[in-house]
Amino acid sequence: MLRRERVEELLGGGVRVERVADLGASHSWTLHRVVLSDGRAVFVKAASDQAGVFAAEAAGLRWLADGGGPAAEVLAADDHMLILPWLPSRTQGADAAERFGRELAAMHTASPAPAAYGAPWEGFIADLPLDNTPTVGEWPRWYAERRLEPFLRRARRSLTAADVRLVERVIEEIDVLAGPPEPPARVHGDLWSGNILWPGGRCVLIDPAAHAGHRETDLAMLELFGAPHLDRIIAAYDEAAPLAEGRRERVALHQLHPLLVHVALFGEGYRARMLDGVRAALAGAG
Repeated sequence: MLRRERVEELLGGGVRVERVADLGASHSWTLHRVVLSDGRAVFVKAASDQAGVFAAEAAGLRWLADGGGPAAEVLAADDHMLILPWLPSRTQGADAAERFGRELAAMHTASPAPAAYGAPWEGFIADLPLDNTPTVGEWPRWYAERRLEPFLRRARRSLTAADVRLVERVIEEIDVLAGPPEPPARVHGDLWSGNILWPGGRCVLIDPAAHAGHRETDLAMLELFGAPHLDRIIAAYDEAAPLAEGRRERVALHQLHPLLVHVALFGEGYRARMLDGVRAALAGAG
């Protein structure tokens, strides 16, 4: 439930809440459009207690912005509320998509690069925890141990023993499937098209599961549920920061974690698609 007085306290400066429009709920929180006495409109996520979740989202947005990413500005956050500017999204053209591809490439390759995979904050995707323990080493083992194995455990109740074994094969063969080494990059971590707003001629990123990871992960997530002008986005990205050979064959590997997340959250409805992804990932080694 949204507490008007808390919005006013967090924003400070004597601002008052004039109007609130309830926009429904998502996962464990409610969503609101709030008009303020100074004429601004803001977007508010509110929950009775989301200790860590909103803090992680706020930290991720600020960290992506520090790397030059087009991330939404965090106006305020605490355990019960996250406040962002209200950003009405419009249909974007090819020029805006190409600009996004270049900006995403710049964010992924920003200097100084992260020193380790993970992040210095507790992670979440939706309201499920992510193990962001900073880890120096190679990405394939990090991905297997911090992303695939934990979410395979969460998804098991919707999978057969044969399904589990198939995912375990990916984990066992991860070093072969992962392709050439990549240094840690600032990634959004949940970059489906619904987490990209287009308030003008450029995009704004919201709802990250941000961490230092593999840059192909964000591109694969864009492809998982589709994005307008996707070919133009990826072409502009590849021109700005060329991708390693064989990226197409690795898309399914990078999509496996979000698909396991969907099975964990929503059950058997995503099982078939996840298994198609597992088979495609294994075929990528051929």
